[in-house]
Amino acid sequence: MKKALFFVLLSSVWLTIPAQAQKFGYVDTEFILSKMPEYQKALTEIDKFADKWSKDIQDKYVEIDKLQKAYQAEEILLTEDMKRDRQRAISDREREAREYNNKVFGYQGLLYEKKKELMKVPMDIVNRAVEKVALQRKLDFIFDKASDFTMIYTNPRHDYSDYVMEELGLETKPTATNGNPTNKSTTNQVIQTINPK
Repeated sequence: MKKALFFVLLSSVWLTIPAQAQKFGYVDTEFILSKMPEYQKALTEIDKFADKWSKDIQDKYVEIDKLQKAYQAEEILLTEDMKRDRQRAISDREREAREYNNKVFGYQGLLYEKKKELMKVPMDIVNRAVEKVALQRKLDFIFDKASDFTMIYTNPRHDYSDYVMEELGLETKPTATNGNPTNKSTTNQVIQTINPK
């Protein structure tokens, strides 16, 4: 019985030693971003674009409404061919307005692309700061509390991507078409940011 208890105790110690060797941390990017002037500026720009595009779409529907009212007022005076032409013109305008609305506010539309573009600067600033803190504090992993604890930094020495790619028979060296999949250049950039020449 004593041997079994000793073995269980020894096993639990062995299992906790590797966990203690790696340091974890987390940040709340939502809170951090809310304090950044660059983020507030980006939000203001996004709102401006959204308002402008909303007004453009609203103007299109006002024009369609005018065409419909004009058609209804003149309908009794129009021939069948003229009615069809007017109805077709109104339908075309409605379709154009819907397509423009989808183009702007739809999935990965213009507003989405503009948000992505404008949020890149504040997000890059936060990511550089996170990497710098991770290096200074010797953290291996940092999770983002605002994003359901998504991993936003990992120590490159824990990256086994090359081994998995090798196992799958995939090319592990970066090519001109796939960019640089390894963390080496990112680590060099972080080190250069911390210790500029």
